[in-house]
Amino acid sequence: MKLNHLNLTVTDVNAAKDFLETYFNLQSGGTRGNSFAVMFDDNGLVLTLMKGAQVSYPNTFHIGFIQESEEKVNEINMRLKEDGFDVQPPQRSHGWTFYVQAPGGFTVEILS
Repeated sequence: MKLNHLNLTVTDVNAAKDFLETYFNLQSGGTRGNSFAVMFDDNGLVLTLMKGAQVSYPNTFHIGFIQESEEKVNEINMRLKEDGFDVQPPQRSHGWTFYVQAPGGFTVEILS
C-alpha cells in the first residue's frame, strides 16, 4: 500500500499549479476555473488543489520532493532564487535540503 492521493487547500490554484509544473514536473490533469486543479506525477500520485479563502497549515507542515543528488537540489535552489523566490541555500540536516514557500500558501521541501 502507498499514499497516492493528496489534496492541498491553496489561496491561488493556478499559481500553485504553475509552480508545481515548472519546478517539479507535475502534469496538469485539468482545472475547473480558478477553484480546482488535478495534477499527476510519474509514480501514480494524484495531487489536487482546491481554492480556499484562507490557508492555515501548521508551521511544520510541508510536502517534499526528494531528488537523486545534491547537485539537483542545488540546481532547483538556484533556479528558484533566480526566479525571485526567497530561498536559503541548502544545508545539511536530515539530508541536503531547503524549503520554499509556494504560491498558494504551502511549504515545499527539496532534499536528497
